Amino acid sequence: QTASSAIKGTIQLGIGYTVGNLTSKPDRDVLMQDFYVVESVFLPSEGSNLTPAHHYPDFRFKTYAPLAFRYFRELFGIKPDDYLYSICSEPLIELSNPGASGSLFFVTSDDEFIIKTVQHKEAEFLQKLLPGYYMNLNQNPRTLLPKFYGLYCVQSGGINIRIVVMNNVLPRALKMNFTYDLKGSTYKRRASRKEREKSNPTFKDLDFLQDMHEGLYFDSETHSALMKTLQRDCRVLESFKIMDYSLLLGIHILNSNMKEKEGESSQSALDAKRPGGQKVLYSTAMESIQGPGKSGDSVTTETANTMGGIPAKSHKGEKLLLFMGIIDILQSYRLMKKLEHSWKALVYDGDTVSVHRPSFYADRFLKFMSTRVFKKVQALKSSPSKKRCNSITALKAASQEIVCAVSQEWKDEKHGILAEGQSYASLDEEVLASRHRPDLVPSTPSLFEAASLATTISSSSLNVDEHYQRDQPMLYSSSKGLPSSSTFTLEDSAIYLTSEQSTLEMENDNASVLDVYL
Repeated sequence: QTASSAIKGTIQLGIGYTVGNLTSKPDRDVLMQDFYVVESVFLPSEGSNLTPAHHYPDFRFKTYAPLAFRYFRELFGIKPDDYLYSICSEPLIELSNPGASGSLFFVTSDDEFIIKTVQHKEAEFLQKLLPGYYMNLNQNPRTLLPKFYGLYCVQSGGINIRIVVMNNVLPRALKMNFTYDLKGSTYKRRASRKEREKSNPTFKDLDFLQDMHEGLYFDSETHSALMKTLQRDCRVLESFKIMDYSLLLGIHILNSNMKEKEGESSQSALDAKRPGGQKVLYSTAMESIQGPGKSGDSVTTETANTMGGIPAKSHKGEKLLLFMGIIDILQSYRLMKKLEHSWKALVYDGDTVSVHRPSFYADRFLKFMSTRVFKKVQALKSSPSKKRCNSITALKAASQEIVCAVSQEWKDEKHGILAEGQSYASLDEEVLASRHRPDLVPSTPSLFEAASLATTISSSSLNVDEHYQRDQPMLYSSSKGLPSSSTFTLEDSAIYLTSEQSTLEMENDNASVLDVYL
């Protein structure tokens, strides 16, 4: 209810005062009691011998765990001068909030930090989380979890406004063509009509499945780095009994050079404003998922400045830059959430509701990300694929001729055998799909995996139905006892066929037959 301009002003004054004061304190290791310290200062509007005068109502400014947060800022390479310059030099910009929490969001003018108002319970939970968060960041500073740089409270006129300072996941300098808030849940996970009418709406899980039904494609190295980071982060959240978090995903399409140039010029202008051009370490999406010792220049993209976005491709082949981070982690699975889940599970399908016990929530979140959102492009090697393609083409021609010749009897007598199998056409399409569209992920494992698991059956050991053999004696007579063989693999209820080229020249086209045994 307090005017947002007053909130912005008091935040800037308070942070300016406390961070400035903190520089006089000597550096030392963080101790356990440092996580529970709360420093409080009163800033009257007429000023005092310690505090400046201001034109806002009198207020008290509290700083939680100042030494612990100073350590976090140092860990992420944020110098006190840069922190103060980013937050206090120019007015904060208010953002619209798509969430149901009712929090206010502000972003600093240089796009580096987000300031969010939090509820009393969330601020309390963050305080309890700090020792574990400290330990986790020490072990692994590269994470998609939110990076907290400060927790403060403004008390004015009997109202407490608690704020947390975090990293900004989505840079404003690049236009986000799509923004998604993904939880891995499907119950009521569609953007509201009111949200859709906004200039930059935030869509949800069902919208993503509708718009990007094929998912987003990465090269294998980036994909594995991203999935490992997500898995590690989810296990950390699960250990803290945290749930109901989301993955905030911003998608920028690299289609017009104009947009890229705009983005670069505005970013260089922003960088020029900053003293020394210090950038926050590990804060971009690309840095968050890369292992230690790797630098951003290892990523090869055509744009000169990707602003830390992760390169990917859409199912249409468009080049994308992705920006992402896990948000809303200050939800503890306590009484209210347990009640909320029990009630929703009674009325709706319990497994699709977003509020769940933390271990189930983490598993469902990871499964959704790995199967529906992030996919890996499999590049096939050129030399083995040529051999395979030749054999498959020969196999296709042979199989089609035979199938035409005996299709009616095959339908009548062998219908039961192939009821579970796939048709030849779809089989060949799947096998050959990887050759025509190398940028797409095959829906089934590749032929190379199939070959390694294959069981070779020589034609002399095949059991042939007596009636079938009597009706087609010619088909089998020429092939009995010959060393030609076919390879069969059964995996995931699909049939993989690869055929070795027979050394024998068949006199008759009808003399080569393909038998499928399930």
